[in-house]
Amino acid sequence: MSQQAVFIRHRTKPGQRAAVQKVWQRNMQPAIAANPGHIAYSYCFGADPDVICAFQQYRDADAAHAFLQTPAYAAYLKEVEPLLLGEPEIDILDIQWSK
Repeated sequence: MSQQAVFIRHRTKPGQRAAVQKVWQRNMQPAIAANPGHIAYSYCFGADPDVICAFQQYRDADAAHAFLQTPAYAAYLKEVEPLLLGEPEIDILDIQWSK
């Protein structure tokens, strides 16, 4: 199986990006750091103060799917849902090459 990447773009309610980041730091950061299926993970802010992007690189599709079933991910989603403007934009990518 080939490596898989996930690119996620969240749009927060106005002024809620910092609140979402705190929830991510509490729930997701430790889970990601401990997850052997993650090869890389970048949590990013751009010019728009209400957008959060995350680039996740997994060893394979099974690792990506398994991580989305973890209690940490479920807790994160439950807590941030009221802080977001709808569902995130998600792109699933088959990695052709990376360094």
